[in-house]
This record gives sequence, C-alpha cells and structure tokens, in this order.
Amino acid sequence: MTEGRSRRPGPRIEEVARVAGVSKSTVSRVINGEKYVSERSRQAVHRAIALLGYSPNHAARTLAGSKANAIALVISELGSRVLADPFFAGVLRGVHAELAGHHVQLLVMMNQPLDGEDQIAYLTGGHVDGALVVSLHGEDPLPRTLHETGLPTVVGGRPLVGGSVPFVDADNFTGALEAVRYLISLGRQKIATIAGPHDMAVGMDRLSGWRCGLAEHGMAVDLVAHSGDFTPESGALAMLQLLRRAPDLDAVFVAADIMALGALRVLQERGYRVPGDVAVVGFDDSVLASTAVPPLTTVRQDVEGFGRTMTWRLLAELAGEEKLPQSVLLPTSLVRRASA
Repeated sequence: MTEGRSRRPGPRIEEVARVAGVSKSTVSRVINGEKYVSERSRQAVHRAIALLGYSPNHAARTLAGSKANAIALVISELGSRVLADPFFAGVLRGVHAELAGHHVQLLVMMNQPLDGEDQIAYLTGGHVDGALVVSLHGEDPLPRTLHETGLPTVVGGRPLVGGSVPFVDADNFTGALEAVRYLISLGRQKIATIAGPHDMAVGMDRLSGWRCGLAEHGMAVDLVAHSGDFTPESGALAMLQLLRRAPDLDAVFVAADIMALGALRVLQERGYRVPGDVAVVGFDDSVLASTAVPPLTTVRQDVEGFGRTMTWRLLAELAGEEKLPQSVLLPTSLVRRASA
C-alpha cells in the first residue's frame, strides 16, 4: 500500500524555517495566510520558499491568498472495502455534518493500486486546502508527506509512524480493557480475542487492552487470532482457528463488530450457544451490532463524532486558530446486549 509513496516530495517545511531563520510554526502561519507574523519574518519566509522551490503549487496559491474551498477525506483502503464497512459511512456522516455552513466542498479519495504518487501530486497541487486521512496501515508516509509540504492534515487514528501530524482517535485501549473486565465479571474463564490487523494502531491498541484486562486477573493471554482485515470473512477464519486451538473457550472479544458477525456465524454453525457456551463482545457499536443474531454486546465509539472532531480540528487550523491540541482521544463505553 505504501510503495508508491516513498518518493521524497522536495524541500520540507523545516528547511524553509532554517533558511528563513524562523520557527516552523511561523512558516506554517505565513503559508496559510495567518495573522500575527511580523513583516520581516513574512518576507524572510517568502524568500526562502522562492529560493528552495518549496511546494510551488500549494505554497504559491496560498501566499497569493487563493483558496480551493475544499478539503479531502483520504481513506487508505480499496473502494470495495470502504463501501462494505459501516464504519466509513459513519465517519463520512460526521465529516459532512461538521462542514455544514462552512461553504467547503468535500472530496473523497480511496486507494487504487499504485496510485500513491498521483494522489500526493493531486492533494498538494492546489485542489484542496487540507486533508483528513483515515485507516492508515503500517508506516504509511502519506500524512507526514502532506504535512511537510505545508498542506494542513489531520489523521483519523493513531499513526504508527512518528512525526507532528495531529490526529484524533478513540480510546481503543480502555474500551478493550473494559470489555474484558466485563467478561471476567460474568465468570468467564477462557477468554480469547480476534485481533485487528498487525499493521494498524487500532488493532494493536485493542489487543493491548485485552491483554491488560486478563493480566490483571493472572489469566492466560495466549488465545489470540489475528485477522487479515476488518471483514466478516476474517472474523470467521479467526474464530475457526481459535476453536481448533481451544474448543472449550467460553468468551471471545472481537476487535470490530463486522468481524464479530463472522465469528457468530461460525459459533452457531458449530453448535455453540451464544452466550450460553461462548459470550461474544465486539467493538464499534455499528448498526451491525444491534441487528446481529443475537444482538451484540459491544464497545461503543462515536464514529460520527470521530469524523466531526477530525473535521473541526482541520477547519480550526485552516482558520488560523492557535494552541490547538496535537491529539484528541475520544471516550468509549460498553453497550450490553444479548451476546454477553
């Protein structure tokens, strides 16, 4: 997914700051047309941009005071996956709701094979004023690359790669921890998990919360099956793996509702009663949870609020607000239904 994004985009904002003899934040304020910059610093930044050829399309457009009046929502997944998962629909609803009244257009971009460089060129070519990036895998350099070209960028979910790109995330660790504590309170003794993908922070954080909850009670943390992606098929395959290893397991924490659907199907096909034999808890509280058979106990994250908060953070930066939070962590809560 990241092969097409390895090319260095040219001078970075740190180099402009060094040549101009100012801070990186001052460079950012200048290229975004913000106030509270001395004329001397502003001219120094202009000269450094011209000297270095820094992001000529985006920087020249911004310095000229022109705006695209548009932002991009970049979903780092193939379109087939995006359209099948209600999580992304919820994020989109939140983004759209927060944009109401701002007279800003929304461009939605999804991955296509080998389109990394074209995507970066488009986003930094003056077509949008900022970007929201969701569902990152591995050390995808896209948000950092965009940020370094001067394009205001906010990431949805904790990025695995370092850097200073702001992000919004749900409290995945605590949500998973509370799910396991609840299962233990029900008297469950052999609690497995279907974890999210290895290369996503959301999967890692929910897995860590599961481990922490079991460790608090001295329980084994070896019943883990990793999914390849957040799909019902991955959930079903992982559930089969767990049952082969531990046919007497009595609970499973599934890192996403959409995977829990596959797990429930396998349990029912194999003759396990839910929750009598095996209690099941998911994560997200999507529409899938309330319509599952039986209805799914799950950890709720406010997906629309997630989209709204990301959009608020980006619009605030575009408006020149100062001292904005580098990260925002949204709370989660347990929703009890019939599966546990």
